[in-house]
Amino acid sequence: MAELTCQFVRPDKLLYEGTVESLILASSDGEYGVWPGHAPEIIALGDGVVRLHMPHPENEEESMTKIVISGGYAEIDPTGVIILADHARRVDDIDADVVRETRDDVIDQMLSLPEDDNRRAYYEKKIDWCNLLLKQVVEE
Repeated sequence: MAELTCQFVRPDKLLYEGTVESLILASSDGEYGVWPGHAPEIIALGDGVVRLHMPHPENEEESMTKIVISGGYAEIDPTGVIILADHARRVDDIDADVVRETRDDVIDQMLSLPEDDNRRAYYEKKIDWCNLLLKQVVEE
């Protein structure tokens, strides 16, 4: 089967570089599938999960890597994809207890601010990110 090259980066780290059979992007308009031979395109990413379907031998099960994202862009061409995510974390790397603690700390910080403080928007975005991470690993 044909494959795509894939680079998945966030501002501070390369999360994946290799080949994939296909991938499903979390675009700002919903899920968006990409396969070899796809028309060139640039996609705005939203909040959700990107699923990378890895190449596998005929007699083995398909493997998949899931990465939670929030914002960014994907550049697609017929032979590959470059994903530039604002925020991203592999689902396998999420520690629910650490994320809950972070979210609770951020909520406490936000609640200590006056209602008209501009920093509240930053804290709200951070709380949304924590909730998105938790949604992937636990049923609350």
